[in-house]
Amino acid sequence: MGYRKLGRRTGHRRAMLRNGVTSLLKEGRIETTETRAREIVRLAEKMISLGKKGDLHSRRQALAFITEEDVVRKLFDTLGPKYAERSGGCVRLVKAGFRRGDGTPMAIVELV
Repeated sequence: MGYRKLGRRTGHRRAMLRNGVTSLLKEGRIETTETRAREIVRLAEKMISLGKKGDLHSRRQALAFITEEDVVRKLFDTLGPKYAERSGGCVRLVKAGFRRGDGTPMAIVELV
């Protein structure tokens, strides 16, 4: 399978997920739909793994995906060392009920 299309074309989907991961790493917690949240968790775990490596190549890969430089700085200076001992599971997904307007299942994504 691989990934979900989320009802978007490639460019829109990629931009939406990049913005979601950037917001998660910047704020520490976001609320979104459950299917988007699952994709954001996958990508955020990969970014945190890059932050744990800490080398120049990893930093450039993170800069290619994350849209704000200060978020990449935070990822490599604080989040990477913070999660260095963990072998995964740095992002938590909690179901948060249903959206009032259309009944879509919502979820909260947060850093552990």
